[in-house]
Amino acid sequence: MLQFDQISKRFGGLQVLQDVAFNVPEGGIFGLIGPNGAGKTTVFNLITGLLKPTSGNITFAGRDLNGVAPHRITGLGIARTFQNIRIFREMTLLDNVIVGMHDHLDYGFAGALLNGRHFREVEAAARARAFELLSWFRLDGKALQLADSLSYGEQRKLEFARALATRPKLLLLDEPVAGMNPAEKTELMAEIMNIKQRGFSIFMIEHDMRFVMGLCDRIAVLNFGRIIAEGAPDAIRNNPQVIEAYLGKEDA
Repeated sequence: MLQFDQISKRFGGLQVLQDVAFNVPEGGIFGLIGPNGAGKTTVFNLITGLLKPTSGNITFAGRDLNGVAPHRITGLGIARTFQNIRIFREMTLLDNVIVGMHDHLDYGFAGALLNGRHFREVEAAARARAFELLSWFRLDGKALQLADSLSYGEQRKLEFARALATRPKLLLLDEPVAGMNPAEKTELMAEIMNIKQRGFSIFMIEHDMRFVMGLCDRIAVLNFGRIIAEGAPDAIRNNPQVIEAYLGKEDA
């Protein structure tokens, strides 16, 4: 589904990624892990068009993403959450999710202004779909509350619901359990498994090894801008280079 082909990224004299190559298959959960500063978030910024690679190619479903604007990439079927939760706190949960549907609401400005039959039908369908997505995360009972009233874990779930509202073929999760306690992590793990079972493909970056090992079908490891290992969770868990990257050479 997604292919990284010898991607490098430099910021001036700083080499952040060097000849990074991996494939994210359709279906299941693919994980990219690595210590802080390894370059994981840069990978997501390249996929979503916020950055351009210095060299190499990124393709999604056979289409070259280089030079494609971020909103166009969303339209192609890639949605993303962020390490630092980004929701509209002064809007209701329902409106937060409907915002994610804007690319699929076909009534246009004139239709909204005239409040015609087609506009009302599209709006009703959007509200129904938003309620459905919120129900996946047991947030439908709070749909008309302001997002700012939610707990941290609930805000993360709302961000998931809004990302799914864009109708993604691939969902990118940027350190989804950052700042969460063990109970919240366990709950979110179940939510991500539910998303997978609904037929969505997931690409997750994370530094919490235990969380990733419990979820991912395949994992790549990034360290100092290079892929040092790739494989099934058991192979990654026992890989000497991975252990060294996380614990240091002496402990490894």
